[in-house]
Amino acid sequence: MGLDETYATVSQDGSPGFDYFHVNSIEVDHDSNLIVSARETFAVYKIGRSTGEILWRLGGKKSDFEMRPGTRFAFQHDARRQRDGTISIFDNGTTLFHGKVPEAVEESRAIVLELDEEQMSASLVREYTHPDEQHANAAGNVQVLPNGDAFVGWGRALAISEFGKDGELLFDAKLPPQNRSYRAFRFPWSAQPSDRPAAVAERTSEEEVRFYASWNGATEVATWEVLAGSSPGQLESLGSVPRDGFETALSARTAEPYVAVRAKHSSGRILSTSKSIEPGS
Repeated sequence: MGLDETYATVSQDGSPGFDYFHVNSIEVDHDSNLIVSARETFAVYKIGRSTGEILWRLGGKKSDFEMRPGTRFAFQHDARRQRDGTISIFDNGTTLFHGKVPEAVEESRAIVLELDEEQMSASLVREYTHPDEQHANAAGNVQVLPNGDAFVGWGRALAISEFGKDGELLFDAKLPPQNRSYRAFRFPWSAQPSDRPAAVAERTSEEEVRFYASWNGATEVATWEVLAGSSPGQLESLGSVPRDGFETALSARTAEPYVAVRAKHSSGRILSTSKSIEPGS
């Protein structure tokens, strides 16, 4: 691609040199060729992996596709081929641009485009914009989730959002201004801390003990089992209660001198057990 494809200027980024292309994502396409996003040309390129040949240009000054209404993008990031053949793109918009771009959108957005590679036309399938408008002068991404939702990292605008497939805003968060964010993702996550659960116990009567159970960072605790016995090594179960937030409060009837709590998975599997303690009075 030639220098005539760029929208960048020599002094645009305030640093020496001329960053006329600026790759910010490379995706392996379904046919093993590469889809490359170039911020400074406002274009996405499909490149032959073995030959280096440009197979097509999407957007920019020399688009091989007819860019139908709403499909033009600027300073984009994170071009990704989806399972259904569409391409998702984070369109930064013209926050940094002072020239003229056909159909350019000032605010940042996430878009999904359908490409007809026979008729060579691009159509807008979905668009996600923030109700407060976001202006990301750099970075950003869009992650299409398995259920069809879109998880959007707004880059330097320091916001993170999730949208339903119909565009409804389901989740929204803002980072403090001293931070920086490049991309944001949502994935299933679980954790089991290396330390043991914490337990505090107080005797409220000769026959009753009040417990407070927690395990900072654990994500799989479904229930807390109460244990009591005559010695730290001889504890028996008194029953279980559902986990209730970060710290679960529970009571049990026992006169035994030693107690503990046990964290259990929803399947009944034991995750970990606290140290044995003597209830305070």
